[in-house]
Amino acid sequence: MYTEVVNLTRKLINIPSISPKDFGCQEILIERLKACGFFIERINFNDTNNFWAWRGYGKTIIFVGHTDVVPAGNIIDWKTPPFLSTIKNGFLFGRGAADMKGSLSAMVVAVENFIKQNPNHNGRISFLITSDEESTGKNGTKKVVSFLKKRQEIIDYCLVGEPTSEKNLGDCIKTGRRGSLSVFLKIYGKQGHAAYPDLAVNPIHKSIPFLTELSTLSFDNGNNFFIPTKLQILKISSGKNYVTNMIPGDLSVSLNVRFSSLSKKKNIIQIINNLLKKYSIRHSIHWTCHAKPFFSSPNNFCNIITNSIYRFTNINPVIKTNGGTSDGRFMVGIANQIVEFGLLNSTIHQVNECINILDLFKLQNIYFNILNELFL
Repeated sequence: MYTEVVNLTRKLINIPSISPKDFGCQEILIERLKACGFFIERINFNDTNNFWAWRGYGKTIIFVGHTDVVPAGNIIDWKTPPFLSTIKNGFLFGRGAADMKGSLSAMVVAVENFIKQNPNHNGRISFLITSDEESTGKNGTKKVVSFLKKRQEIIDYCLVGEPTSEKNLGDCIKTGRRGSLSVFLKIYGKQGHAAYPDLAVNPIHKSIPFLTELSTLSFDNGNNFFIPTKLQILKISSGKNYVTNMIPGDLSVSLNVRFSSLSKKKNIIQIINNLLKKYSIRHSIHWTCHAKPFFSSPNNFCNIITNSIYRFTNINPVIKTNGGTSDGRFMVGIANQIVEFGLLNSTIHQVNECINILDLFKLQNIYFNILNELFL
């Protein structure tokens, strides 16, 4: 039984499915799900492969995941070939092992075992798998959810298999994520000779009080689940042709705000605009909202996951909302309850990405137990 989940994970790792390419990973999963009686819909957009699969009727759980991975990075730094799964000292190495081919395999094998024992199970089990989570996300889960909404599909329970665990399997689950707002700001001054500052307007000097106050702002006070929303200055550059005796005519600043559901995008924009007026900053500005925040209050589904984790790990998970964005944000509006839970995230996107094989077995059992609790 345990060999199945390891073999499936290894088979997926051996496919170099660098986002948004899938290169056959999904076909492997589809064939296994079809053998269990799942109805399959391939919903592909441009260069992105997606599929929606379901079996049964009634209350619905959806397993959400992705087959794409980030590039291997510097191959020289890998102790094992990144796209040749390798087992060493109880760990399985390879790109995508943790993020998130291990979780995908645990989901599929858990479902296979559940159906073998309960062929006439209550409720509906479904999957939404994409190959565009690690890149733009434009042609993946977002578009499939839009497609499913038009059909008025209703999801009761959504389990996203992202690697949420931190030091030990099951020590952290996520019931929400912050949104992401990027800001590109150009501050204008007047170019001039460094020896004659009275004849110029230095945009760097002009921006210092503004940027200082901006960097110390809290857009909200946070709560038990979200830290206060703050802004990060990511990049500052001035002048196209730098010389040592010229005051630049403009300053480019890149900013990012990771904001919780306690702050509205329009309020953040208004606060920044007001601050620009306060300091009389002559500027142009461009806003890009990459993701909206979401939050599911801890509920019965969260309790089932927590109890299942404790059963196999003796750990009570902490509920968090930190980290980057995930495809969980696209499930809002179609799924009533959303929880993210998967393997350790300590090596994701790094060289020598790996997972503890025992954790993989435990994760499979936890997913299996969640199905038991929901549908038996």
